[in-house]
Amino acid sequence: MANEHIVELVATNGEIPAPLGIVNVKHALDMREAECMAYSHPEHEAGNTDVFVTRDELAKLP
Repeated sequence: MANEHIVELVATNGEIPAPLGIVNVKHALDMREAECMAYSHPEHEAGNTDVFVTRDELAKLP
């Protein structure tokens, strides 16, 4: 199930994304929406990738 994948939550309001934590996709989508947040793509290792998606993109992934 896609909601069980792990993603890294990052703040994107600076030059370099600042890591905030690692959660599963369900928890990420349950969080309040914020423009300055991005999530590591669940097909990559959380915490070890520079491939990020928005909350909307994350919700549309299979």
